[in-house]
Amino acid sequence: MTQSPVAHGTKIRLGISSCLLGQKVRFDGNHKLDSFLTGTLGEYFEWVPVCPEVAIGLGVPRPPIRLVGSPAAPRAVGVKDGSLDVTDKLATYGKQQARKLGDLSGYVFKSRSPSCGIERVKVYQHSGAPAKSGRGIYADAFLCGQPWLPAEEEGRLSIPRLRENFIERVFVYRRWQELMTRGLTASRLVEFHTHHKLALMAHDVEAYRALGRWVAQAGRRNLRKTGQEYLARLMQAFQRLATPARHANVLMHLLGYLKKQIDAEDKAELLGMIHAYRRGEAPFATPLTLLKHHFRRHPNPYVSGQTYLNPDPRELLLRGGL
Repeated sequence: MTQSPVAHGTKIRLGISSCLLGQKVRFDGNHKLDSFLTGTLGEYFEWVPVCPEVAIGLGVPRPPIRLVGSPAAPRAVGVKDGSLDVTDKLATYGKQQARKLGDLSGYVFKSRSPSCGIERVKVYQHSGAPAKSGRGIYADAFLCGQPWLPAEEEGRLSIPRLRENFIERVFVYRRWQELMTRGLTASRLVEFHTHHKLALMAHDVEAYRALGRWVAQAGRRNLRKTGQEYLARLMQAFQRLATPARHANVLMHLLGYLKKQIDAEDKAELLGMIHAYRRGEAPFATPLTLLKHHFRRHPNPYVSGQTYLNPDPRELLLRGGL
């Protein structure tokens, strides 16, 4: 996958369906303004709007299109005029944009759209009810070109766990882009992986272990291929939602680094908070904040480098302070 240079510290660029920013580009001449995206997320991200249907020459307003045929390989055709088939144009444009927008760190697509939806888009059959297992033609082509780019639909971002997961993936991917801009070396790959160990553990313990073994062999393999395969495994792992049980295990793991630094009373307090969080009786921020307090008093070089405890300040704010 080709990446464009990414400057450290610059505003993070995310692709977005134009209608979600309030642009009147939909088939009926309206928009689907999402105030959370333009307001909250817009303070931290630079939006790169794209309307593939307008880009391929369809006007505003325009005849609506829908997906028909096989859910695995649908066609995008006119609702009223079946001879209007824009499948190939949308797919070609998606491939072009994937190459052009290599500096994106994420993408928010319009749900249920025959061009931009990324899951459960209606695919109409010749008879019977439409299947809800299709994917928009443009979105599919774009994500085939950038398969590990964090992508989500605007509707799902209203669900706190999915929103937090998407934001975390954006920042992980952004850090990977910055690493690639600096230049991938075996030692830098090890360093990158080390910083993300505890975050990985909260998502997928098996991937955490497997990637550790993978990175240990990096110096003996083709580095470019190793980097591509590492990124694939990494982003797959972060797509798995973290759970309270896995978070609690990571918090217990962190507590182990303090066993010689804090007294029995402080340890009992931390254990109680971790167990309360695991049972759903306390928010995640409660044990996490106390752990950070103790690590400020008793610094640990390994722990201080973990994105789990020390994420980007923007990520911290967008994820609700963790």
